[in-house]
Amino acid sequence: MAGSAGSAGGSARKRLMKEEDMTKVEFETSEEVDVTPTFDTMGLREDLLRGIYAYGFEKPSAIQQRAIKQIIKGRDVIAQSQSGTGKTATFSISVLQCLDIQVRETQALILAPTRELAVQIQKGLLALGDYMNVQCHACIGGTNVGEDIRKLDYGQHVVAGTPGRVFDMIRRRSLRTRAIKMLVLDEADEMLNKGFKEQIYDVYRYLPPATQVVLISATLPHEILEMTNKFMTDPIRILVKRDELTLEGIKQFFVAVEREEWKFDTLCDLYDTLTITQAVIFCNTKRKVDWLTEKMREANFTVSSMHGDMPQKERESIMKEFRSGASRVLISTDVWARGLDVPQVSLIINYDLPNNRELYIHRIGRSGRYGRKGVAINFVKNDDIRILRDIEQYYSTQIDEMPMNVADLI
Repeated sequence: MAGSAGSAGGSARKRLMKEEDMTKVEFETSEEVDVTPTFDTMGLREDLLRGIYAYGFEKPSAIQQRAIKQIIKGRDVIAQSQSGTGKTATFSISVLQCLDIQVRETQALILAPTRELAVQIQKGLLALGDYMNVQCHACIGGTNVGEDIRKLDYGQHVVAGTPGRVFDMIRRRSLRTRAIKMLVLDEADEMLNKGFKEQIYDVYRYLPPATQVVLISATLPHEILEMTNKFMTDPIRILVKRDELTLEGIKQFFVAVEREEWKFDTLCDLYDTLTITQAVIFCNTKRKVDWLTEKMREANFTVSSMHGDMPQKERESIMKEFRSGASRVLISTDVWARGLDVPQVSLIINYDLPNNRELYIHRIGRSGRYGRKGVAINFVKNDDIRILRDIEQYYSTQIDEMPMNVADLI
C-alpha cells in the first residue's frame, strides 16, 4: 500500500477503467517508467553493487532497467514478466537495497508458489547480498518447524517462503511482521493456480498498513487484478516481454549416445573442436558438473567449472579467467545459463538436455549473442529423443545429426 507522489495522470486514467474492463486492456507500461541502462546509475549501495558484479551480472535486463528504481522509490509495482527475464534478481536487488542491516528484524517478505523457487530466491539473495552480511531464511513446508523457529528467532532481514508455512510462522509469532516494509508476490498467477489465495490474504492481513507491495506474474487473470486492487495503491505497471533470444544463426546438432556412459567418450573426441574458440558445457546438476570436471582432468584435459554451491570468490575468479580467455572450456549448471555474457563463446554442449524447454534457449541463445554465429551440440540418449523433438517443435527449429566436419562450422 505504499503511496508515493508520482505522475498521477496516466495511472488515474487507468484507474477509472472499470475493473472488468481491465482484463481486456492491453497491459501497458506506466508512462512515468524510465529506463536506467546500468546498475551503476541506479543509486545502489556499494556493497550491493559488488555483489551484483560478483554474481556475474554485467548489464541489467529490460525489467531490471525499468523496475528496480521504481521499487526502490517505494512505489507499488505490478510487473508482468515470464521467467527468464531477470525478474528474480529485479526484486532481490530492490529488497537488498531497502534493508537496514543494523536492524535484525524481518523487513521484506517474499512469497513464491514452490519450495524450490523459495530456496532459489533465498540463495540468490544471499549471493547478491554476499558483501552486506544479510540474513535470509527460506520458510517452506516439508522442513523442520523447530529449525524455522530457531532461524527466525535469530533474526532474518528477509524471509522467502511458501504461503502456508509463512502464515503458520506468523501465527506462531515466530515470524514478527512489525518491521516488514515490503511484500513481494513472485509468480502470483502460479500461487493462485496452486490454491494459495486464502493464505496470501491471511499473510497480508498481518502486515503493517503501509507495506509496499510488488507483484510479479506472467499472466494477469481477473483474480490477480482483484488482488492488486485490494493490496495496492496507485501501482506502477511494467510489462516486459520475454527476452527475444533467438536461435537464428545458431546451428543445432545432436549426437546420439545410447547410454549415459558414452557421453564422456564423445566429449573427449570433441575436445579439440571445443578449444577452437571457447565452449560452455551444461550439465543438469552440480554433482554432475563436479564429476565431469574431475573426469576430464583425470584424462588430462584442461577445463574449468562453476556452479551455485561454489564460494563467491572462487566463482568470480573462474568467470574472470573465462572472460579473459585464459580458460577455454567451462562446465556449468543452469544457474549460469542466465546473465552470463561471454561474447566469444560460440559453442555450447548440452551434456545433459535441459529439464525444461525454456532453459534450452537460455543455454543456446547465448552462444549466438551479438549476432555472432554459434553451434550447439546436444548429447541425446535413447530416452531423450522425445525431449529433443519437443524442443524442436516448441521453437519451430531443426536439430540435425552432427556432421563429421563440425569443426569447420565453428
